[in-house]
Amino acid sequence: MIEHIALFRWTELASRQAIDNALAELHGLQGKIPGLVDISSGVNFTDRAKGYTHVLIMHFTDRAALEAFGPHPEHQRVVHNFVSQIRAECLVFDREF
Repeated sequence: MIEHIALFRWTELASRQAIDNALAELHGLQGKIPGLVDISSGVNFTDRAKGYTHVLIMHFTDRAALEAFGPHPEHQRVVHNFVSQIRAECLVFDREF
């Protein structure tokens, strides 16, 4: 199993609605991308996250599924239409367990 963790820092102009929409669209990828088995997200509540406010955690069946996720047309649609416009920075960590 592969765990894909993404931390998000949004632009100052990102509205709460735009952030919620981006996260909802990311959650909507489950069932559309082969090998993506689970998605969860959350909001940071401490001052230790260096400005990163949201986390998205995805589980994939294997490395091949994770590699296919990036260029998948549905993922690219969400990134281009919802995430890129409001994302200041994204930190990604992938692990196998």
